[in-house]
Amino acid sequence: MNQPHVFTVILNTNRRADTLECLASLAKNSWRNNTTIVLDNHSTDGSVDAIRSAFSNVQVIELAENQGYAGNNNVGIQAAMAQGADWVLVLNEDTLLDQECLAQLVAAGESDPRIGMVGPLVYHFDEPSVIQSAGGVLQRGWGSDHLGKNEPDHGQFPAAHDVEWLTGCAIMVRRAVIEQVGMLDVSLFIYYEETEWCLRAQAAGWRLVNVPQAKLWHKGVKRDYSPSPNFTYYMTRNRFAMLSKHHAPAGVWMWAGFDTLRTLTSWTIKPKWRTKHEHRDAMWQGVVDFLHGRSGMRTV
Repeated sequence: MNQPHVFTVILNTNRRADTLECLASLAKNSWRNNTTIVLDNHSTDGSVDAIRSAFSNVQVIELAENQGYAGNNNVGIQAAMAQGADWVLVLNEDTLLDQECLAQLVAAGESDPRIGMVGPLVYHFDEPSVIQSAGGVLQRGWGSDHLGKNEPDHGQFPAAHDVEWLTGCAIMVRRAVIEQVGMLDVSLFIYYEETEWCLRAQAAGWRLVNVPQAKLWHKGVKRDYSPSPNFTYYMTRNRFAMLSKHHAPAGVWMWAGFDTLRTLTSWTIKPKWRTKHEHRDAMWQGVVDFLHGRSGMRTV
């Protein structure tokens, strides 16, 4: 039986405990033809030594510079490709995998040569039976949202299903897709990078599939998740950058512009949103920086 070689790429920045837990769950997976690469982004918490001590078979690459989530992961993707990866799993360090997760992802991906990307059913770590994402959908202005978000899992996703994008906390990509459409877009730095990658793959004719039989728990996003102004900045700038790159229809541009203007206005004039002024300023900067063609890391 063919045993595709999966390379798992994990980015770590001072998250020693989370990364070690993630690696432990990977080590328990039934799919044995897996090589793991940890990219360390200048950690000062002893991560590198701890990982090498606990998991001697894991490759650790110490990054020379911080290129953001996209650019940093590309270092690992490139290393995986150079070593003959059949599939590359880009995985967040704050995730735990069911022991059949990899095997289920590989089985689904290999079931159809047109499938280019697969992702697991993602649950909230602090609510283990509540869904975080069963795959992504794009809203009218290409805002991103998740199928099944915050729904208790009662079997509403019984089978693998095509989606518009897959969450970047765990996205497995066929080698041929990377060879055809390239890696993550470094200019985005962080946020929307997985959505843009998915759009490129779809435009090239590949299917994107969420696999509910592959289960994973993600710590980083909770129901009461309160993102920082940086999140607002990147989500605003990169959303418009994605629209531009993919030549979005006029109606999408109009809705995205209206949605942004409405939010900016609300966060400015409504007393109940006075706590959002930093987010308002970050959103406005995101718009301005997009219009001026600025990319990469935010400068304040």
